[in-house]
Amino acid sequence: MSAASGAAAPALQGMPLLRLGFRPFYLGAALVACLAVPLWIASMMGWVVLNLPVAPLLWHAHEMLFGFAATVIIGFLLTAVKAWTGLATPRGALLGALALLWLAARVAAVVAPYVVYAVLDVVLLPVVAGLLLAVLLRARNRRNLPLMGVLVLLSVANGVFHLAVLGVLNLPPVQALYAGLTLIVMIECVMAGRVVPAFTMSVNPGLKLQAQRPLELVILAVTALALASWVCAPFGVGAVTAVLAGLAALLHGWRMWRWKPWITRNRPILWILHASYAWIPVGLVLLALAQLGAVAVSAAVHAFAVGATGGLIVGMITRTARGHTGRPLQAGRLEVLAYGLVMGAAVLRVLLPLAAPQWYAAALVLAALAWATAFAIYLGLYTPWLTQTRLDGKDG
Repeated sequence: MSAASGAAAPALQGMPLLRLGFRPFYLGAALVACLAVPLWIASMMGWVVLNLPVAPLLWHAHEMLFGFAATVIIGFLLTAVKAWTGLATPRGALLGALALLWLAARVAAVVAPYVVYAVLDVVLLPVVAGLLLAVLLRARNRRNLPLMGVLVLLSVANGVFHLAVLGVLNLPPVQALYAGLTLIVMIECVMAGRVVPAFTMSVNPGLKLQAQRPLELVILAVTALALASWVCAPFGVGAVTAVLAGLAALLHGWRMWRWKPWITRNRPILWILHASYAWIPVGLVLLALAQLGAVAVSAAVHAFAVGATGGLIVGMITRTARGHTGRPLQAGRLEVLAYGLVMGAAVLRVLLPLAAPQWYAAALVLAALAWATAFAIYLGLYTPWLTQTRLDGKDG
């Protein structure tokens, strides 16, 4: 027994915060979500003045994509690749260095010359992609190699954004941000197709949600075409994008129906994933309408960014953090409140301005308050858990 204890001890050495990638990166992403959105709204309303090296709107959009959403993706993949392969992913000093690089970029965005911010910001994604690619290749895990390709494309979109801001590329910087958003939405479409039906079946014995691979590929292909048409196509093809986005919305609606979301109504840790995924077809419908001039494109952008991305993130960073800290996969009252606040923020930011444009300013302020409160709840509840050893004493 003493020998077994001696063998287990080295794995538990070091700071618990740096034992697996989800720990520092989930907390960092939640901190950005909690602080950056209220700061942006305060700036937009004229309540504070942000002396940033880039236009405040571009800072807001960039940080929510690359300082928040991509950060969660990094933390998730650093954790998931270990589970998928059985091989170690960065931990300890290396994980700490990656987290410090992320933090340095976030601070530089506010206080440093733009070139310093850009250099620090573009390094992390390709480095993480390279480290994880090496692990997948060593394990001969080919199924998940495309996710590394998406990380590389995210890196490219991020680099193009900074080069456009610096004037090196003659391209609107917001176009690169749209590209980054579409890549994140595609990651969500792929991962939701894997985990949402699997999680739903796991708590409903006898339920069979069999994926039909050819149809799944069609859904992903049509979605990718619709989003690529929006980001990359020349002006004058809005009708094509509208048709593709409308078709993609129908396909995602059909996909959701097959997942039987109504049976999750008594399980918040599941219904948040179904409810968040519903914002993808909503966003596609709004994108189609935007191409026809019926609504502003920002409605579609925020349906994807707040409803789908924010909701899926709060659902996954609670579920995976509970699982990887040895806790039950059951949301408590505070987590359910956080879920409701994020969904409420999406309704306030996307739907209320469409229904009552005169309440636009109030809707933005209330949405920011709901969003920030949700992630403040996460920080308050999960920071002690993610900075301590697992309840079961295991590594990770």
